[in-house]
This record gives sequence, structure tokens and C-alpha cells, in this order.
Amino acid sequence: QVQLVESGGGLVQPGGSLRLSCVASGSIFGIYRTGWYRQAPGKQRELVATITSGGNTNYEDSVKGRFTISRDNARNPVYLQMNSLKPEDTAVYYCRASYDSSWYRSYWGQGTQVTVSS
Repeated sequence: QVQLVESGGGLVQPGGSLRLSCVASGSIFGIYRTGWYRQAPGKQRELVATITSGGNTNYEDSVKGRFTISRDNARNPVYLQMNSLKPEDTAVYYCRASYDSSWYRSYWGQGTQVTVSS
């Protein structure tokens, strides 16, 4: 079992920045991949960015060049640095950790709200 706790969300103006954190506890040894997802009202949850235990990263096209996923050397926490935020980035952001590449055995956090508005 893995427990994930996200933090760092809030209200920010367009063009602003936020850094989200995902802290994992429990059986964290062997986690292969951690990802950030988001879900806006009335929309499906979508994958935003991922990072593997080897440090490989991937991003959804709309956030490339604006968001950066990273982690401490100890693999925990995993961060999502979000710059140049836009109103369409408004969503609940979730952290997900998996022991495998297909997300078959994975765990979710409870989410943190990000609102981009003037």
C-alpha cells in the first residue's frame, strides 16, 4: 500500500506560478512511475506529466515548456512546477504512483485544487 498526499494548490492569476508536491508513504520502494493528472469540471481526468524511477519524463502537449515534473534524489516528494499558468489549467490535480509501466498496480492521492483566474 502506498499513501499519496498532494499539496501546493491554490488561486493564482494568469501568468503566475505554483509548485505542487506529492509525498508518498508506505511501501514506496519499487515505485516505477509517478504522474500528475488533472480533472477540470465536466471533463475527463487527463495525464499531465510523468517521471520514472530512472528520471525519464513525459508531458502532455499543452503543458510542454510550462510545467516541469521532478523529484528529490530519494524519489520523494515528486514536484510539479507550473509556470505561465492559464485559466484552462484550472482543475483538481492528482498524484498517481505505480509499480509498473502500465499503471496496473497504482495508487492515487486525494487531489489539490488549482484555480487560475484574475
